[in-house]
Amino acid sequence: MKVALYNHFAQDVHEGLTAREKHLSSKYFYDDEGSRIFMQIMQMPEYYPTACEFEILSQQSQAIFNRIDFIQKFNIVEFGSGDGSKTKQLLKVFLEKGADFTYIPIDISQEANDALKQNMKLALHNLDIQPRTGDYFDVLNELSATGVPNLFLFLGGNIGNYKREAALELLKKFNADMNKGDMLLMGMDLQKNPRTIRTAYDDPHGITKAFNMNLLRRINSELDADIQIDQFDFYCDYNPQNGEVNSYLVSLKKQHFHSTVLNTTFYFEKDELIWTELSKKYSFTEIEALAKEAGFKVVNNFMDCRHFFTDTLWVK
Repeated sequence: MKVALYNHFAQDVHEGLTAREKHLSSKYFYDDEGSRIFMQIMQMPEYYPTACEFEILSQQSQAIFNRIDFIQKFNIVEFGSGDGSKTKQLLKVFLEKGADFTYIPIDISQEANDALKQNMKLALHNLDIQPRTGDYFDVLNELSATGVPNLFLFLGGNIGNYKREAALELLKKFNADMNKGDMLLMGMDLQKNPRTIRTAYDDPHGITKAFNMNLLRRINSELDADIQIDQFDFYCDYNPQNGEVNSYLVSLKKQHFHSTVLNTTFYFEKDELIWTELSKKYSFTEIEALAKEAGFKVVNNFMDCRHFFTDTLWVK
């Protein structure tokens, strides 16, 4: 296969499903359909991160504002903004305080960005919002050259989707493109009762399963494949010793499927796994160590009342 002829999704699917240990990147969850399913996940009572972070940003945005030391006009740049329901709480307080800023949400889904802009303008009439559709890194590179101070938002615990080496690499890249004094407010899920975490990622409604299965539907649609969706299942596991939730698709039989776009047939053994996602849960010691190694200083950890989750504020 001449991979240069194909997009990143096609290349990564080919690489991941021909590897000895099969894998698909969780960043591909969020096509338009995946974004819709994830909005359902965020509304589940079992999925505590959304409610916890909503509580933090609803009740502590004043305290966050007080720790932001920008005098001139600045940007609030959000990576993976989703529906913006949590961020709206923060932006509302900042507007009430007279802060002069431009809100720049970044998402790979154009549909999600269009809906976000419409909803934000309805709720916050005076908001200067300039959505960007694309990859985090591409947009970050464009913004870094402007010289305008930035408060970066990386909410929802998304950093937990990266293995430590990749998380550190991402945070170092953020740091490299930030000016002295720029700040990062990042959602990080905390280690807690393992049952609470397990239920959040293997819900009884089957919504998380549908979220993972959508990867297979996307391969069928975009890569002209003939996957039998009902011949795969979903499984996840939480290890409280290292704080990692790992999610998988499971082949229910020995099977194969063909992609016309990739001109490749992919083979599976019965019970073979496709790793789809890591969701890391952090201790405060790990947060401090990660910040320091990436070149940041922890300013404050803002937490919900149960201490399930933190929005941690770092400064370069």
